[in-house]
Amino acid sequence: MLAGLAAPALAHQSSRPNIVFFLSDDHGYRDSSVYGSRVVRTPAMQQLASDGMVFMRAFTGSPTCVPSRAIIMSGLMPARNGALPNHSGLTPGIRTLPTYLKQADYRVAHFGKSHYQPKENYPDLEWVPSEIRRGPLNSDLDTPAVEDWLKRRDASSTRAQPVCMFVNSHSPHVYWAPNEGYDPARVELPPTFVDTPETREERTKYYTDVSLADKQLGEIYSSAKRYLGRNTLFIYTSDNGAQWPFAKWSLYDAGILQPFIAIWPGVIRPGSRANAMISFCDILPTLLVIAGAKAPEDIDGRSFEHVFLGQDRHRTEIYGAHSGDRDFNVFPMRCVRTARHKYILNLHPEFRYTTHIDKAGGRDGRDYFDSWVRKAQSDPAAAAVVRRYHEHPAEELYDVVADPHENRNLAADPKHRRTLENLRQRLRSWMRKQGDEGKVFGNPTKLSRTAQSQI
Repeated sequence: MLAGLAAPALAHQSSRPNIVFFLSDDHGYRDSSVYGSRVVRTPAMQQLASDGMVFMRAFTGSPTCVPSRAIIMSGLMPARNGALPNHSGLTPGIRTLPTYLKQADYRVAHFGKSHYQPKENYPDLEWVPSEIRRGPLNSDLDTPAVEDWLKRRDASSTRAQPVCMFVNSHSPHVYWAPNEGYDPARVELPPTFVDTPETREERTKYYTDVSLADKQLGEIYSSAKRYLGRNTLFIYTSDNGAQWPFAKWSLYDAGILQPFIAIWPGVIRPGSRANAMISFCDILPTLLVIAGAKAPEDIDGRSFEHVFLGQDRHRTEIYGAHSGDRDFNVFPMRCVRTARHKYILNLHPEFRYTTHIDKAGGRDGRDYFDSWVRKAQSDPAAAAVVRRYHEHPAEELYDVVADPHENRNLAADPKHRRTLENLRQRLRSWMRKQGDEGKVFGNPTKLSRTAQSQI
């Protein structure tokens, strides 16, 4: 039973709901019509928004694939679950969401891309073959396979057993699909970008892949309505921000603020919006409460089922951690964000910040980033962007309301000293409680002495 839920709201419910959790990969918060884009075509997300609740402040606790998913599945933040760097994994033996749900008599199934690892931590998860290879990196979601699984379940004797389905799209993770109908002249470029023809062309490919994820989302949503019925909680979100500079692999909002839409007919009011601040570590306890199970007490997450019911408040602050992604990105940082301010602690400002974008092949963004570097040779504004990308000060402070793209660092401004000191203390206290020692994973690249002296 949902805590605080008025009886009439569940009058039509005779059993616990089915749950469908659809996760896209590297979808930026602002890159859909639901969250303000005038260019990106996302009709399925728009339909979900009309049918349910759009969360405006849903945050992952880490801006890369594996750590973000580990938070969802464990209810623990990275220093406690073991998945601090990307391509690592949960500490063996940590209990995960599928096991808790199975104990609550749910059938739990996985479809599409994984990055839930190691598999030994998911003994109660049914891994359904549902991938299509469309490139050396892409392992895409086979939506007909999901429909077929639902159809076979519908005809089986287990139909009365509630299900939880984790459905995972590879899109819009690179490789991005070839452009289909997007005009480079009309793409939306954040003020943190350098405007070049190469950037605009890559942006059209990214948009095309967002639209592909949206198409898959629409197909899964239709299948769920067809075979699971009204008593179904359907959630859409993404694991982390898009693979663009100052987004994925960073703790700016473009890296950790996620699209999040929830639909539950008869419970969640259609066309509603929530400003409550939630963290991905809250997903596990929320789903367990909704499933009629008790959430473990020793996790970092807290259930936000009350937000589904219209109580528009939850957390006063959220925390985030990033450590690295093999040797492409060795740059440990931590953050705390309130409704108004963001404080970022860069644990090693002497390191040169790099990602796949500037170090890997063209499929990761090297071609367009090289165009930024070329433009920087004659354009001071472009040079400032490239330098900001590679060189980070020890502390950053932003007013995320007045400066949503986090362009103006207020850490050295005397007017904001109290805010800086307060958030610094909160973050350090949180790190101590987490047992977070700020460990360096991988081999960092050091800045030149000249660059270090200028930070």
